[in-house]
Amino acid sequence: MNIAVIFAGGVGARMHTKSRPKQFLELVGKPIIIYTLEIFDVHPEIDAIVVACLDSWIPFLEKMLRKFEINKVVRIVPGGGTGQGSIYNGLCAAEEYAKERGEENPIVLIHDGVRPLITEDTITDCIQMTREKGDCITCVPATETFIVRQPDGMFEIPTRDNSLIARAPQCFMLKEIIEAHRNSKREGLPDFIDSCSLMSYYGHTIHTIIGPMENIKITTPTDFFLFRAMVEVHENQQIFGL
Repeated sequence: MNIAVIFAGGVGARMHTKSRPKQFLELVGKPIIIYTLEIFDVHPEIDAIVVACLDSWIPFLEKMLRKFEINKVVRIVPGGGTGQGSIYNGLCAAEEYAKERGEENPIVLIHDGVRPLITEDTITDCIQMTREKGDCITCVPATETFIVRQPDGMFEIPTRDNSLIARAPQCFMLKEIIEAHRNSKREGLPDFIDSCSLMSYYGHTIHTIIGPMENIKITTPTDFFLFRAMVEVHENQQIFGL
């Protein structure tokens, strides 16, 4: 069993939206999160989807799921106070759903609700890598120079050949990722920036697959404009056969 855990519990402060959180901003009449969910919903290897959503927006999300015929969402749970908290709530719901169906340790794909340009091939590659080798994160090659500040105040500049940018989905066996979350809660460590950082902290080996460069997270107005441009490109490709 493969379960997608989509977290959309943030308010999107960097987007500066007034009327609604960024995951519910619309493009051509469709919320960003629906673009994201559609890719997982139609993927033949995704068996179920769990969404961690802002509590007050759950009724609106349920309405959108019906409107756009998203059929694989089996649980919607309130988000947490942090991204890590939202992911944990989603993982607990995935664990409950899996146990109801006699699945002890499904693969879970953790993905941002505001990362709508994911592709079917990337989802497939993540599942396959996790099935064969274990924990897997989607990356893209670094296209700019990273500067890393060292504890002594000096800077290290890794070569681009040795640098990747972590994106999503990030894919794990459910028992392992939920155990790491529970360990971090017991130890009072709630602020890991993402799941691969959490798993690396607890000694897990992380494998990688390379995803598409356009698989961006919609965080700022600039990101939204890029997303709009990419959607227009995809529509033109379908219309004109480009």
